[in-house]
Amino acid sequence: MKEKKQTITVDKEISLLDAIYEFKKEMSKKSIKNFIKNKMVRVNDKVITNSSHMLNKEDIIEISYEKKVIPKYDLDILYEDEYLIAINKPCGLLSISNDKEKDITAYRMVSDYVKSNNKKNFIFVLHRLDQDTSGVLMFSKNEKIRDKMQDNWNNVVKKRGYVTVVDGKLSGSGTFRSFLMEDRKQFVYSSKNGIGKEAITHYSVITNNKDYSMLQVFIDTGRRNQIRVHLSEHGYPIVGDKKYRCKTNPIKRLCLHANILEFIHPVSKKIISIKCDIPSEFKKLVK
Repeated sequence: MKEKKQTITVDKEISLLDAIYEFKKEMSKKSIKNFIKNKMVRVNDKVITNSSHMLNKEDIIEISYEKKVIPKYDLDILYEDEYLIAINKPCGLLSISNDKEKDITAYRMVSDYVKSNNKKNFIFVLHRLDQDTSGVLMFSKNEKIRDKMQDNWNNVVKKRGYVTVVDGKLSGSGTFRSFLMEDRKQFVYSSKNGIGKEAITHYSVITNNKDYSMLQVFIDTGRRNQIRVHLSEHGYPIVGDKKYRCKTNPIKRLCLHANILEFIHPVSKKIISIKCDIPSEFKKLVK
């Protein structure tokens, strides 16, 4: 029977790829790289996905052959009732699975949580946040509620607010309106001839310094990357947003955080306002 896990103690300075290859000569370097890429390798109990990661003497490598090691996230629940649950999604975590990642998702975290109370419990996706965007993410616990809300999302949801830090000193407030299109590489841009999907973004400056500005943003439309596109095209790209031409990344993340979600509850019909604190690292940038 094949071992589920193996442990290697490093005896010299060496790259992660070479250390495993010396121990597992029967495996090709390509196979080892796939193990590392797929989060099946830990170093000193931390998942490492870089094959070139340098190790020191006495470092301990653990290889998992059974399945990926799923990192633990603290589930920050912002709102929960019989029908809905909302969390503060961490930056870097997918909302739902994609072709490359099936297990490490906000959906999986919340699903595990509701099933811990009752294995028959399920959750359903209401909306999504980009992987690198943190903040308020809500799921439904009932399929009919999901359908009811999604079918009327723009009327049900009254406010969708985001806090962002942009590169450059901006002041005042304003509105960006354009029609967005997307190329084959999923790069979104404003068309010049009014063709595409309408996108409306409102902003007001919370504070700024000589380098950065923190904005409160509200969107009337939920187009892919619309906040990132609008700010970049007007000369104020979001800090850390390399895709949309920002050249600075001082805190090693995209500075975009969903901080407000206000909606009409599908059962009680009351207005529910879910708010999420601004990340402390955002505040430090504009201190």
